[in-house]
Amino acid sequence: MDKTIENTRQYLKNLFKNDKRAWVVAYSGGKDSTLVLQLVVELLHELDKSMYKPVYVLTTDTRVEAPNIKNYMIYSLKCVSRHADEYSLPLETILVKPRPEESFWGNLIGKGYPSPTRWFRWCTSKMKIKPARRVIDKITKQYGSVILLLGTRKDESSSRKMRMEKRDYNEQKLNFHHEIPNALVASPIAEWTNQMVWDYLINNNPPPWGEKHDFMFDLYSQAAGGECPVIFDLNTPSCGGSRFGCWTCTVVKHDKSMEGFIAAGESEMLPLSQFRNLLKNIREEEKYRLPYKRNQREGIGPFNYETRKMLLNSLLSIEKEINEELLDNSEIEYIQSIWNQDFDFENSALKIAHSFGREVDMPKNSSFLIELDQKYIEEFCKTYEVQQELVGALLNLVYEKHENLDAWGAKTGLERDVGELIEKAVEQIENADLSHDH
Repeated sequence: MDKTIENTRQYLKNLFKNDKRAWVVAYSGGKDSTLVLQLVVELLHELDKSMYKPVYVLTTDTRVEAPNIKNYMIYSLKCVSRHADEYSLPLETILVKPRPEESFWGNLIGKGYPSPTRWFRWCTSKMKIKPARRVIDKITKQYGSVILLLGTRKDESSSRKMRMEKRDYNEQKLNFHHEIPNALVASPIAEWTNQMVWDYLINNNPPPWGEKHDFMFDLYSQAAGGECPVIFDLNTPSCGGSRFGCWTCTVVKHDKSMEGFIAAGESEMLPLSQFRNLLKNIREEEKYRLPYKRNQREGIGPFNYETRKMLLNSLLSIEKEINEELLDNSEIEYIQSIWNQDFDFENSALKIAHSFGREVDMPKNSSFLIELDQKYIEEFCKTYEVQQELVGALLNLVYEKHENLDAWGAKTGLERDVGELIEKAVEQIENADLSHDH
């Protein structure tokens, strides 16, 4: 153990001194990435300031981490940042998040993607790889090249050991990242065993940034699992069957970490677990899906419109129940923008959000519809068997978007918009009929 520690410290010291590349430490809040971060911070304290070069600590918040893990991860990152400022360390923390169009809810509730499976794992690329890659690309553009420090270990699994031993390493035990240009990878704790990792963290607690590891130890004892790493490419396994990470994960059959948290008394996890199971159960049932894909080809497609509305309602209900924000306003706005393209006439996502007290701004052209005499419209639609949403959307076009028909091209624009609305209404009716048939 002592020899392994000394070898690792010396390796990091030589690598830092003999190479001018900026460092990027991938930190997920788990034990392995915590160990690498701790060793790096300890090294910075040991070095003379004249030797300093930029070190970035990169963390990805997928927006669907288990709330207790996410809160711990963000708090730890703040402690590290505060410590770096206090001691003038050349270290900057970066928390990246997927954009609304990359987010889990933007794709599942907005576009209707069924929850991920082993064969359709769309979440990893959108939520983890793209956000992290944007930051890495920005840093490499600034400094020419970077070294990524990962907490990967051969002891994790036989397949991990095999992959690591197959890589081509240079004299500094670095291997080129096969997808990120001008990036090399260092695995400073590759030879550490699981027990060594725990022993070091226990014997060097608290870390330099002051916040004890006790909460992390508690998380592991409850979750009975390992960590989800920061991921930069699809060749890195996202998570195994025994891990803590995304609470929405339906790739695994049973979420052992979530079950562990619930058994340990984390009662707020129960609604999340039930919702996760709902996603897993409905994804293969045709009655919840459209009979064609998003590219309009035949075959089982995305979740149908009623299912997407049901999922948004359920998610916001859970959010209120556990008093924890599960999706932010930008995601709700994105969901609404996709629904507008697909089927929606009346800003249903925003109205659902408002019903749960979420203050998401309505688009400007929705103001007229809100102020209309709803009772009159309901009677009109019932009498003439017309979709109420369609009437509202048509009125919005006339009174908001095209109120000045004397302008050049206004009438042509109105005709085009009316035609598109009617086509959407017909398509929605046809899809509803097909869904009922299934």
